[in-house]
Amino acid sequence: MIHIENLVKRYGNLVALDHLNLDIEEGEIFGLLGPNGSGKTTAINCMLALLKYDKGTITIFGKEMQPNSYDIKKNIGVVMQNVAVFDQMTVRENIDYFCGLYVKDKSKRKELVEEAIEFAGLEDFQKMRPKKLSGGLLRRLNIACGIVHKPRLIIMDEPTVAVDPQIRNKILEGILSLNRQGSTIIYTSHYMEEVEQICSRIAIIDHGRVLATGTTEELKKMIKTGETITIEAIALDEELLTDIRTLPHVFDVIYDNQVLKIRLSGAKHNLVRILNYLQERDISFGRVFSELPTLNDVFLEITGKELRD
Repeated sequence: MIHIENLVKRYGNLVALDHLNLDIEEGEIFGLLGPNGSGKTTAINCMLALLKYDKGTITIFGKEMQPNSYDIKKNIGVVMQNVAVFDQMTVRENIDYFCGLYVKDKSKRKELVEEAIEFAGLEDFQKMRPKKLSGGLLRRLNIACGIVHKPRLIIMDEPTVAVDPQIRNKILEGILSLNRQGSTIIYTSHYMEEVEQICSRIAIIDHGRVLATGTTEELKKMIKTGETITIEAIALDEELLTDIRTLPHVFDVIYDNQVLKIRLSGAKHNLVRILNYLQERDISFGRVFSELPTLNDVFLEITGKELRD
């Protein structure tokens, strides 16, 4: 559905996109992950032909994307991080206005507006103006305006920022429902658990380049971390920490405030081996946790950075 080849975008001496290559298949929920300044938003704006780029090609629905490619744009819905609605209009009027940009038939538009209001759970708020809505309801209105015309492709940039967990779950369920109805979705988020929960495939980008692409499980197999063991309430001196760092399969040890975190490469019986080591030296400890690699581990190891808001 989307093919991006050797995309280059510069801002003076800053290279925002450095020969970016990306393919997104129809029917995917495609996660786009990257630290702040990685090039995610620039890539999206280039996809939408809102930015001129220096080099490369962008093909959507089999056609090259241009600023005047209205036949392509009418099949794209956009839900950006910053809420973009009209304060002077009611909830229903906002949704109807955005639908009217794509659908001229009044009876069809009315049907689509009703479906979007129901989809976003805004039935009780459709006569209210945006200023009277909570942050969560504003997010849902923003989503309704972006998807009301039932586009083939939906781009969602941080749609759950600053909403409570209940609203976040409702939004995620809605995204899965849109996908089941036939929409391909590009999804960016700083919440790793969201991406892991809903995305069929993920690309990690930094410095304007794709560093890794695959399913969550495929990405986890690309990294060194196979298991992370956390041990609480344990008193260790520097000599013991140095010794632990030399144990088989251990490649990273963090010790802070009597909490020991050990990252190990993939191997069986890591936990048993660590516990035996502590018991043989009569070292007491509190709770112990063993975790398989998460998407956050993948991101941290591949980019060397924490993903933050």
